[in-house]
Amino acid sequence: MIVIPKKLFKEVSDRLFHRIFVCRKCKSKIRADYSKVKAGKVKCRKCGSKSLRPKRKEKKA
Repeated sequence: MIVIPKKLFKEVSDRLFHRIFVCRKCKSKIRADYSKVKAGKVKCRKCGSKSLRPKRKEKKA
């Protein structure tokens, strides 16, 4: 488990969490636009599922 410090630089938090989604079935990560995911146009490369969720932020130290 990665422990993230309390204060992150904007560039770091954007790289780790902005536009990153996780497949609910196979847990693979995908970078896509929010609007396309909400419209159902994006699917998982690994299993083909369209059920994606945003990546959750880790617990702070």
